[in-house]
Amino acid sequence: MLLAAGGGRRLGGRPKALLEHRGRPLVEHAVRALREGGCGPVHVVLGAAAAEVRQRADLAGCLLTENPAWAEGMGSSLRAGLASLAESGADAALVLLVDQPGIGAQAVARVRGAYRSSSSLAAASYGGKRGHPVLLGSDRWADVAATAMGDRGARAYLRAHEESITLVECSDVSQDYDIDTVEDLIHLE
Repeated sequence: MLLAAGGGRRLGGRPKALLEHRGRPLVEHAVRALREGGCGPVHVVLGAAAAEVRQRADLAGCLLTENPAWAEGMGSSLRAGLASLAESGADAALVLLVDQPGIGAQAVARVRGAYRSSSSLAAASYGGKRGHPVLLGSDRWADVAATAMGDRGARAYLRAHEESITLVECSDVSQDYDIDTVEDLIHLE
């Protein structure tokens, strides 16, 4: 599942999904990382400028969910995505954020490989620090959604269940920087 609803408040209101990276919208790069990492079908949660994202980005084959409450923060997008997945019969969700172009297919595949059952909980690790992507077994979705508030997404749930998380080191194949501010745009090509 790709969370791509952010409005880029700290970027002057430029929706993150539409930021250009290597000549294409950032949302396309994240979808490709999920697909090449073995995930499918790819669910994409849109919000800010959703109509423009649908028009400009090639999201063929993706299941699109629009989060009308996207301005409330990542928590509302995570809840919307998990609700969409709940109807799909999926056993797990691998959650990736659109504003982390340094995370590619290899990290996705590694974290995906940590799936063991519908109660699995795993996350990429960068030098021992938990990051994205995060794998959430379907048995955990209701509790994750109940705690997903504001810009924190699953952070409170993950903190409360830290001992259950399988950390998967990915610093040798990915970089976990975010594109949050104008200064961060240096990471885009």
